[in-house]
Amino acid sequence: MRRIYFLIPDVRSAKSIVNELLLARIEERRIHLLAKEGTPLEDLPEARVAQSSDLIPALERGAAAGGISGLLAGALAVSFPPAGLVLGGGALLGITLFGAGFGAWMSSMVGIGLPSGRLEKFDAAIARGELLLMIDVPRDRVEEIEAIIARHHPEAELEGLEPNIPEFP
Repeated sequence: MRRIYFLIPDVRSAKSIVNELLLARIEERRIHLLAKEGTPLEDLPEARVAQSSDLIPALERGAAAGGISGLLAGALAVSFPPAGLVLGGGALLGITLFGAGFGAWMSSMVGIGLPSGRLEKFDAAIARGELLLMIDVPRDRVEEIEAIIARHHPEAELEGLEPNIPEFP
């Protein structure tokens, strides 16, 4: 999946674009709008926490750091077992997985409260009242979707493409 970013001047244009995306068989859960607080989006698909916060990148960093820490702690526990316990590969795996899970959980708690670093470049436009449209599409449909929007909505500004979007959020 890839995420396409567009800046749209108003809610009326956003409604029209979202309707065209739905007709092009883009699922509503793959369309996200971010607007200045207080902007009435009515029935438009508003960006959720996963799109507007630093949740996903923080979760990924936390899982990696926690997994590495767990692996090191597990290696120490296996090498120097406490109180004469015999620990093997299962303990190493268990401690590594615990570390990854704990790191992901703790960092996601922090990340959910931080604004997305990927969206910082759009802050000024959103503050002016523009809407940020994020569309998650399969790689082979990126050009098609960009062309549909460019053809029918010249007021929408293509702002770029994010190469890899996880499937789960």
